[in-house]
Amino acid sequence: MTEDATKTAVIVEDDPDVRSLLEEVFRAAGFRTVLAATGLDGVAAVAEHSPVITTLDINLPGIDGFEAARRIRLLSTTFIIMLSALGEESDVVLGLTSGADEYLVKPFRPRELRARIEALLRRPRHAGPAAPAGEAVPAAPADVGDSATPARNPSVTMAVPPRGAAGRWHAHRDISLDLDTHTVLVAQHEVELTPTEFDLLATLLETKRRVRSKSDLALVLRGEAFGSAPYVGEPDRRAIETHMANLRRKIGDSTADPRYIETVRGVGYRLTAHTEGASADG
Repeated sequence: MTEDATKTAVIVEDDPDVRSLLEEVFRAAGFRTVLAATGLDGVAAVAEHSPVITTLDINLPGIDGFEAARRIRLLSTTFIIMLSALGEESDVVLGLTSGADEYLVKPFRPRELRARIEALLRRPRHAGPAAPAGEAVPAAPADVGDSATPARNPSVTMAVPPRGAAGRWHAHRDISLDLDTHTVLVAQHEVELTPTEFDLLATLLETKRRVRSKSDLALVLRGEAFGSAPYVGEPDRRAIETHMANLRRKIGDSTADPRYIETVRGVGYRLTAHTEGASADG
């Protein structure tokens, strides 16, 4: 049966009262909801229904929310909101590292969850799920590079998508990104990113050497314009730091010797210069 994936939410929660509250919030936002009480059932529901948003509790029967998020990331680009009573910084970092886009600490206010949902809906999303393990990935542009590994390749200084290639490509050194297919290539090897990591990389590629602050990037993830008035708190900025650390790890970048993304201390992030040996400003 064909479903409107843009209005489907999967709710993975073993507490029936919390599950009922989440269902009420999503239905009020116009979603069709699919409910699951265990981590494995939640992963199966995401595979079957291709939701735009999935909520995950951490303390679930069977596999926990961290493992469920990792498995979901192998098969779906759904936005993941992790909901947990675990509010320590290490728990938040682990949740975001597992593939979550948002981390909300219980107890939460329905209004706050609704605001997070609306922010995610303002962000662009590739309609198709990630290719399951073992399936072929889309062919890379012919002249992006010739390395067979995702590690940084100093011999390739630029990645230029072929003239006339389909899609909306942005490139820097040997990394390129297509906004239409949500494809990221590092030295011609495809790298799987979460939706949040993809949006952060796309923003930096589009703005090139202009520095983007953590607040700027947090606004991007809310679907807000740069320089707009909404308040950005310290938890949002810390979340950006975690997402950026995950992004750098996946593309083979280093904060000590950056090839793609520089940290401008006290300000934010920007692309490195095209010359070899560029270093961070601080």
